[in-house]
Amino acid sequence: MILRYEVSGEDLSLAGRASAEVKRAMGRLGVEPADVKRTAVAMYEAEINMAIHGGGGLAEAELNSEKIVITMEDEGPGISDLNLAMQEGYSTASERIREMGFGAGMGLPNIKRNADEFFIDSSPGKGTKLKITVYFGKKEAV
Repeated sequence: MILRYEVSGEDLSLAGRASAEVKRAMGRLGVEPADVKRTAVAMYEAEINMAIHGGGGLAEAELNSEKIVITMEDEGPGISDLNLAMQEGYSTASERIREMGFGAGMGLPNIKRNADEFFIDSSPGKGTKLKITVYFGKKEAV
């Protein structure tokens, strides 16, 4: 099963819809709750980052009985220092975004923590592409 979504970069109230739909689809397929939780956390964090920093983009989830592979791709400004961006607490979110309760600098670390495989490709002016894989029955949700 392949699910595709356009993530808005204009309206943060819409952020999280794609991850919620994927979560529901996983539940309908009988995926274990721990795997649903890990997937939902990772995809939600990626979706929020995409909406806030990437100006929106495309999300795709390929789901089968063994795993889910999520690809998130935007055409935003890209990430200039991936090592810094992966550090817990590091954030480039604006004050307005922080006032809304986002921008704590936990997005990328949480994605990596909940994924069995995590790939990120980003550079200034080229946007960001994430590939997140969760294998079912492999580890506990965090």
